[in-house]
Amino acid sequence: MKTFYFLLLVAISSILTYILVFSETEPEARVNETEAYFEEYPSDWMYYQRAYPDNYIDVSALQKAKTRVKSIVNNRNQNGSDWTLAGPLNTGGRITDVAISPDSDDVLYVAAATGGIFKTTDQGANWTPIFDEVGPMSIGDLAIAPSNADIIYVGTGEANGSSNSGAFFGDGIYRSNDAGATWSNIGLAESQHIGRIAVDPTNPDRLFVAATGTLYGHNPERGVYRTTNGGTDWEQVLHVTDSTAAIDVAMNPQNTDILYAAMWERTRQPWQRDYAGVTSVIHRSMDGGDTWEELGASNGLPAASTQTGRIGLAVSASDPSTLYARFTTDEITNEFNGLYKSTDNGDTWNLVTLGALTGIDSSFGWYFGNVRIDPTDPETVWVIGFQLARSNNSGDSWSNISGMHVDHHALEYSTNNNDFLLAGNDGGAYISQNGGNNWTKFENLPITQFYNIEVDNLAPQNLYGGTQDNNTIRTTTASTDDWEAVWGGDGFHVGIDPVDNNYIYVESQYGNLGRSTNGGATFSGATSGISGSDRNNWNTPVVISPFNTEMVYYGTQRLYSSTHAEFWSPISPDLTNGQHPSGSLTYGTLTAIAPSYLNLETIYTGSDDGNVNVTFDGGDTWENISASLPDRYVTSVAISPSDDMVAYVTFSGYNRLDYTPHVFKTEDGGQNWVDISGNLPEIPVNDLIITADESLLFVATDVNVWYSENNGANWTVLGNELPMTLTRDLKMHEPTQTLYAGTYGRSIHSYDISTIVLGTENFTTTEEEVTLYPVPATTELNIRHSLTSEGTITVYDNTGRSVKNLFSGSLEASSQQSFSIADLPSGIYFIRIVSKGNTISKQFVVK
Repeated sequence: MKTFYFLLLVAISSILTYILVFSETEPEARVNETEAYFEEYPSDWMYYQRAYPDNYIDVSALQKAKTRVKSIVNNRNQNGSDWTLAGPLNTGGRITDVAISPDSDDVLYVAAATGGIFKTTDQGANWTPIFDEVGPMSIGDLAIAPSNADIIYVGTGEANGSSNSGAFFGDGIYRSNDAGATWSNIGLAESQHIGRIAVDPTNPDRLFVAATGTLYGHNPERGVYRTTNGGTDWEQVLHVTDSTAAIDVAMNPQNTDILYAAMWERTRQPWQRDYAGVTSVIHRSMDGGDTWEELGASNGLPAASTQTGRIGLAVSASDPSTLYARFTTDEITNEFNGLYKSTDNGDTWNLVTLGALTGIDSSFGWYFGNVRIDPTDPETVWVIGFQLARSNNSGDSWSNISGMHVDHHALEYSTNNNDFLLAGNDGGAYISQNGGNNWTKFENLPITQFYNIEVDNLAPQNLYGGTQDNNTIRTTTASTDDWEAVWGGDGFHVGIDPVDNNYIYVESQYGNLGRSTNGGATFSGATSGISGSDRNNWNTPVVISPFNTEMVYYGTQRLYSSTHAEFWSPISPDLTNGQHPSGSLTYGTLTAIAPSYLNLETIYTGSDDGNVNVTFDGGDTWENISASLPDRYVTSVAISPSDDMVAYVTFSGYNRLDYTPHVFKTEDGGQNWVDISGNLPEIPVNDLIITADESLLFVATDVNVWYSENNGANWTVLGNELPMTLTRDLKMHEPTQTLYAGTYGRSIHSYDISTIVLGTENFTTTEEEVTLYPVPATTELNIRHSLTSEGTITVYDNTGRSVKNLFSGSLEASSQQSFSIADLPSGIYFIRIVSKGNTISKQFVVK
């Protein structure tokens, strides 16, 4: 049975208010980055993909898979080519924190939501990634010790309430003693997301950490933590509940025993948000964190309320008895609800701003929530939200700061030059040389988060992509620094007619489709005929037929077709399990469409609730062919260019089992499926493509791009130097033999696949039964099978390297046999049985 959380059925009417769907106007064809942005909630799509159907991501499985892949990459022979950055550099992406070295304004650090950490030693002329080979690429906070610029702390796991951050976990705190050259994990592995780090200005080994814990669920590893020995030992000094995050912590720099912590009660499911509660309050400690007291209505702050959301804190460096706190209200929207000021270390507070900043958080204040103070002037305060505002008189009046992308998360002053500031938002990193009056964007950071990409078949210098926060963008020169926005909102699928590139299709969230008939000079809306009552995925699939490129397909819960997207007509019934119990119109949707290369009759589809369907008569009849497939989110479907009966399907998600296949193949139109995951790590596979000659398969995963020359019996990491962040989409330009990979956090990279030397063996998979025992094995491995022909049994390590030949001869005579593996070190291995040209791969563990 397809599982889900049906508990919400009894509360559909109230949960409907949580639906993350909004009606948007059509964007202009050409837009600047600020105008292009819709005031849209960041979607839960990234989490839902990986958590369906159990609303659960096995973080330990994710970490094990990443460790294994890093081991493969670090220990293999560098026998492939390097990936090449295709761009963009000038677009940017979501920055979660920034830092300026106290020793030099030339030394800057920026932390990205899913792109790691970059450092410059020449004030941004050049940047170097310094965390790629270390820890998770999702960063929550970074802090330089004020007394020693070589000591840097990094909290992994973005803590903003976005579901995109909820799908990317941290594994604790890292420390560098050499300005980022080397790193050590120093603890708090289960904290998952870090909101803030406060380092004692006189003692670099004493720090306090605001840990938010898991976003989708409850865990006790949240609250405020303290270490006095640089992370050797940690103490949880403030814990409220297992659903109350510590989102901010601030320290009095002159009396470091005075501390403030902002706690935030929050729970979330993909279809429901409750980002407020009575435990969302400020706590204060006067004894270095040993004891804490709540600050509330008796101090002049808002009374504890079920509607109090995220709170931000800042202490003045020049007058530490002065501090500010910004509040939000409404459990769903967390809209701005006042800036408060204290001049007596928090004993009493006064509301200094309310109505003047209405709307600064738009309708998703849980995504921002920060406040900053000029280190030399306690009257100058910044409120950081959807927009950025500054007051020079403690909140009596405000100036809106323009000239930057919206969605602000970070701001820091230089300690050497009060006119020098570094800021970060969803459009990248910016500096100001005049106290924040004017800003310059760094247009040399490869941190764009792509959902989908495209390359123009006729003019491969034309690259397109749909991005998180930064529109649908393109270059027409193949340069890395001249990308421009052509369609507003968050960008998703792009399709370019491969025989007439005047026709280009682009879209923003929830299927807001645009079409160009003049090569991208202008775009206009192209959803005529799509029913407004249909359900649309955050990333609605749109695909051009490879057989007749005038035909385009569009998926809601049903499949539509149209000539050049002029008017859409449905050609299927509901191909999902139906509407989600919450009433949300964003689930129960199609996620993948694979039309035939040979005709207009055969089309495969995949859905977000585990369904794969096929029609062989152009949509007159449909068959659900997913009975033997796992119940997980379908990320892609690919069809053979030469045979409609041969298709591939890939899945996202994690199961709680030891083995979780993510790639399947059928050779009979879906009547039977074979697991061809082989030695792939057990992590989500996001895309699969087949080369024209069908001799190579490529898959994009949450950790790197892999390829197989033998129908999935074995997979190999493709190339070198691809950043270890999620790869979302792949596109192949066959004439130039160039593969493009769109990453979610490190822009687009390209690879010359002509450097791959193809094998000559004809491997296929089979469903013959093979059993391995014991599990795990130690010195002996027993293999039981039902094969009856000549064949071989070989052991491969987790890099795909042959390490031991177990058997060669008649398999029938050895249907059950024991083999010594005492010479194999502990680790993960695969046996490969080759018989009659068929291949079976099985994983086993040596302990």
